[in-house]
Amino acid sequence: MPVRIRLSRGGAKKRPFYRIIIADSRRSRDGKFIDQIGTYNPMLKKDDPGRVKINNEKAKEWLEKGAQPSDRVKIFLSSLGMVEKPIITEKTKKHLPKKKQKEESPKAETKAEDKPAEAAKEESPKAETKAEDKPAEAAKEESPKAETKAEDKPAEAAKEK
Repeated sequence: MPVRIRLSRGGAKKRPFYRIIIADSRRSRDGKFIDQIGTYNPMLKKDDPGRVKINNEKAKEWLEKGAQPSDRVKIFLSSLGMVEKPIITEKTKKHLPKKKQKEESPKAETKAEDKPAEAAKEESPKAETKAEDKPAEAAKEESPKAETKAEDKPAEAAKEK
């Protein structure tokens, strides 16, 4: 019977809590288990001593019997010095940009270089004060919309007569 040291999930929705258990590898994740050797609460801070609690004696006993720890449990046991630290493989490169995106990236860089200059113009206090000094009525007289409305009124008045 292949025996594993693994996690069994408990807790509420979006509030996980795990038991570190000894179980037959053919059983379901939260199914029947042989022994419980500890707990893992990922909701606690990483430096909190209550995040991972393992009974060292039981863990050593099961490792001697031939139980194989899961990847996550192997990391926990390595921090306690019971097992060698597992080799963490490199992540896939799917997150890196593809060839076409690499070719387009110089264009994006030039746009990014232009943006700081525009942002500096917007942040200058002189530009803001000039815009605020103009009265609201003067701004309305200068706008083209105000002119079109004034022109439309005489034409409408002529149509009514």
